[in-house]
Amino acid sequence: MINRILSALNQNNISTYLIHEDIQETVELFFIKKNLDMRRQKEVHHYTLTVYKDFEIEGTKMRGSSTVGIYAGMTDEEIATKVKDAYFAASFVNNPYYELPSGEKEECVRLESSLASGSLADAAGKMAEALFSEDTLQDTFINSAELFVEKIINRIINSNGVNVSFEKYMAKGEYVVQCVTPQDVETYQDFAYENLDAQALKDKVKQTLEITKARAQAATAPGAGEYNVILSGKHVGIICSYYLNRANASMIYPKYSNYAIGNNIQGQDVNGELLNITLKAKAPYSNEGIPMIDRPLITDGVLQTIHGSSRFAYYLGIEPTGDYHSIALPSGTKTFEEMKSGKYLYVLNFSDFQMDDLSGHFAGEIRLALLCDGETITPVTGGSINGNLLEAQKNLTFSKEMQKEINFEGPYAIRLENVSVAGA
Repeated sequence: MINRILSALNQNNISTYLIHEDIQETVELFFIKKNLDMRRQKEVHHYTLTVYKDFEIEGTKMRGSSTVGIYAGMTDEEIATKVKDAYFAASFVNNPYYELPSGEKEECVRLESSLASGSLADAAGKMAEALFSEDTLQDTFINSAELFVEKIINRIINSNGVNVSFEKYMAKGEYVVQCVTPQDVETYQDFAYENLDAQALKDKVKQTLEITKARAQAATAPGAGEYNVILSGKHVGIICSYYLNRANASMIYPKYSNYAIGNNIQGQDVNGELLNITLKAKAPYSNEGIPMIDRPLITDGVLQTIHGSSRFAYYLGIEPTGDYHSIALPSGTKTFEEMKSGKYLYVLNFSDFQMDDLSGHFAGEIRLALLCDGETITPVTGGSINGNLLEAQKNLTFSKEMQKEINFEGPYAIRLENVSVAGA
């Protein structure tokens, strides 16, 4: 297929291109309660082609691009037509000129993973066993689940000599926990691991069962006002993703973000913990074939790296690092129990929690929270939180306890001071 695509490019006199080959082998399990409803195994090949067209507008050099999918069932004539149409479409994309990454052919990199030690079916069986091992209650249970174990091979080729590939594994899925008494409620949860992390999945399911059971007991919303809010689990990663996204060259070049190397990100008079964030390379190459390594993003509150694709890096005159999607933080200064001192609102679950990378606002509707008035802890539901990280970042507290999600490694919990809550 690669040769057929290259032949179509040559036939249309297209000299600048980027080809992605993606091979996925997957075992999929679908459950209704604990019963296996369907098992499926498949192998699929995807090919994505980006063509580039250089031209000038009023003396300014431009580089347009267009991306199309190519399928193995296509004839050579259909591929050639698809390529020709993409090249024509690229002439309407008026981006200033930029250079593509250069490279050479490299051996396939195989990322270490315990999922690779046996067959995908065996790994799926072990993860399924972990998924249901904590499902032992009568009134609270997993009512449905989907589990996928994947082996993925990515290959990246461009017209500047890049020809690299890597192999990785992933176990991922989703499940819904239901509690039927005293009221019928459900909690959706998803998961993703790069290793056969059965214990992490067991812990996640156990917590989801506990959250759902507590949600069924909650009947009132917290009172409106300002609270010291504690967030845990994936919500910590969502909060910290603000810094990852603001430091992307695609945000900085159009001036959506004012970040610059050496900026004190948290501002002056920081009373809480200083941010230390590392960019984690989850793959050896970016989608453009740029070699990726772990890099410091923020050290003691000061920005160290701007990351991004070759296009926006070229516009800013900086090193193209590739786009990062994963970060790591060190452990915090307080234990989780120490963070739960005095009055607080610990939100365990939202119907939807969002972080706005432009304004710094974060918000979410509360499905379950624990409200502590200093002595008594009460489960509450309803209402919402609404805060701004630009104000809250001066007084951040992170837990000593750690967690590891697919795109976040860091403290299990974060405490935010004086966050507005709309409630009863």
